[in-house]
Amino acid sequence: MTRVVSIYLPDLPTDRIRRGDPSIPPEQPIAVIAKSGSKRWISSADANARKAGVHIGMAAAKAQSLFRGLLLVDADLEADRAALERITLWALTVYSPIVAVDGVDGIVMDTEGADHLQGGELPMVTKIANQFLAKKLTARVAVADSWGAAHACARAINRETIVIPPGETVRAVEKLSIALLRLPAKIVSDLRILGFQTVGELANTPRAPLTLRFGPEVGRRLDQIFGRIAEPIEPIRTTELVEVSKAFAEPIGAAETIDKYVGRLVVELVAKLQKRGLGVRRADLIVEKVDGTRQAIRAGTAKPARDVAWLTKLFRDRTEKIEPGFGIEKLTVVAVMAEPLEDVQKASYLIEEEVRDVTPLIDIYGNRGQRVYRVAPVASDVPERSVQRISPVAEPITVAWVSHWRRPVRLLPHPELIEAIALMPDYPPRSITWRGRRHNVVRADGPERIFGEWWMCDSEFDAVRDYYVVENQAGERFWIFRSGDGVDPETGDRQWYMHGIFA
Repeated sequence: MTRVVSIYLPDLPTDRIRRGDPSIPPEQPIAVIAKSGSKRWISSADANARKAGVHIGMAAAKAQSLFRGLLLVDADLEADRAALERITLWALTVYSPIVAVDGVDGIVMDTEGADHLQGGELPMVTKIANQFLAKKLTARVAVADSWGAAHACARAINRETIVIPPGETVRAVEKLSIALLRLPAKIVSDLRILGFQTVGELANTPRAPLTLRFGPEVGRRLDQIFGRIAEPIEPIRTTELVEVSKAFAEPIGAAETIDKYVGRLVVELVAKLQKRGLGVRRADLIVEKVDGTRQAIRAGTAKPARDVAWLTKLFRDRTEKIEPGFGIEKLTVVAVMAEPLEDVQKASYLIEEEVRDVTPLIDIYGNRGQRVYRVAPVASDVPERSVQRISPVAEPITVAWVSHWRRPVRLLPHPELIEAIALMPDYPPRSITWRGRRHNVVRADGPERIFGEWWMCDSEFDAVRDYYVVENQAGERFWIFRSGDGVDPETGDRQWYMHGIFA
């Protein structure tokens, strides 16, 4: 079943201003002024301004008198629109093949088939909210059965993430304001005059009188919010995106026919990319059905590619997931991410050995939703900071770890507390207990002392770790450390931790 995510950006104007001028202090309250004739009022206010008592609709003069340090900026609707479009295009390349602008303050996208790649809907929306926060954008993310329900809940519920369980739409929206139905302001005003305040009140009213007075729009929006009728999301498109499409006079549905036309579209797409000197990194197959719904398949590559056979295979491996329903009336293949790609001559078997390319294997795993990466060294003495993930096809790293001591093949994400019996301060443990299992230590090497990075964190000014390599009676070897030097309590709490496992 299709699920829809709505991303509401309540502070888009002030976030745009703050991102555009890094010199503005984080604690500086910002408000945006809208004008109409001689009237000037607050159309947007950031969190700092709201804490000072500023709210949307307040007269600009009153807001300025309320807080003298308030930074007032004239509204720029065109700049806000352009910023929202850029954010939507970024979301298109990251989250889903079907992403669109939702009004003047939000984004909507179809996440069918994408949630399992993130571990479920709650982890997915949490990750989206965190990624927007990392970009210094305030966002509320809601997922529901319909566009209308997700749109309304994202704007009505003051939480960063909202997940409306499947089938719970009615209960979630019935008490929300009718202003969230995306109706024209005049209709909302007239409905309130008649005494309607909530979606539930309007939904429980006979449809005929409403249609006679307001036309079909009220009934259509109610049906859309409850998911009774489809509301297709028209994906955002720009002239920079390379795309090809094929419309059918007679709907198609057979798997063989779909595969045939997908192959032809890939040939056309590659020809367009070649003219521009580009290679595709991420491509989407958009399937438009006769009932107005859309389905999308995304294929990605580890590095820019124009290989027709390989790109066709990446799509055909997943076309079995397409549900044609009553038939497909249009297929579109669009390169949502493309990078420069030059033609390179392949190695000659007479001159040099062919270098085995593992990129196809990386692509297969990546398109199954598995993360593929390499690890590279980072200049840090603290083990968990001395490694970073990089692209599997990144250029070779010449920097190497500098250490005379052995390092485990597996480093735990975080050091885990263990119980240890040891003589203080410099002796290795006689036994350790980790995850409920006791290990008697028969061999040990150490200590290797590692100091904290005081220039990065004040709390590590005196921090010390003493690492040991220990081996149990079964031949298993572990990398453990004691926090502190065993003498001075300021250097650590003297607790023992498991940090790695040797092969």
